Amino acid sequence: MGATKSVTDASFVSDVLQSDKPVLVDFWAEWCAPCRKVSPLLEEIAGEMGDKVRIVKLNIDENPETARAYRVMSVPTLTVFKGGQPVQSVAGARPKGDLVRLIESAL
Repeated sequence: MGATKSVTDASFVSDVLQSDKPVLVDFWAEWCAPCRKVSPLLEEIAGEMGDKVRIVKLNIDENPETARAYRVMSVPTLTVFKGGQPVQSVAGARPKGDLVRLIESAL
């Protein structure tokens, strides 16, 4: 893991909801093939856009409370939080350009 950070149920409030910049949360699972496809793209984007947005990963199997609270029904689910609120969300693997546009829409 490089530019992205892992968050947990315990750290979600401080790492995501109280962040001073927008946060893209990758709700993922170890067994999810599309999640593995999206992960390197998120690392790239975090390296390129890290000054404007924070990109974090939350394993839904290890952190079910947060996934349940935000009604994550499938993985990967990518949700942008701004000012402590979810503002955009997509489910499923997406190309890098789509992920960048998702983030830019919240900036």
